[in-house]
Amino acid sequence: MSYEAGSKECRHLVDAKESLLSAMDALSNINSTDILQIQIKEIYNKLEQMHDNRKKIESAKFISN
Repeated sequence: MSYEAGSKECRHLVDAKESLLSAMDALSNINSTDILQIQIKEIYNKLEQMHDNRKKIESAKFISN
């Protein structure tokens, strides 16, 4: 994931998503972690939704200014 401009909240969401990707990568090398990987992917997807919503808010702020 690359850097993107935005609010501190967006930056924290990006950081959290990157951390989850790193965790999933590490777990992929450990036996019997399939369920954990699925759970982490679900959390990642929730963070992605939050990030998309936040980007919409930031975009609306930019347009109104």
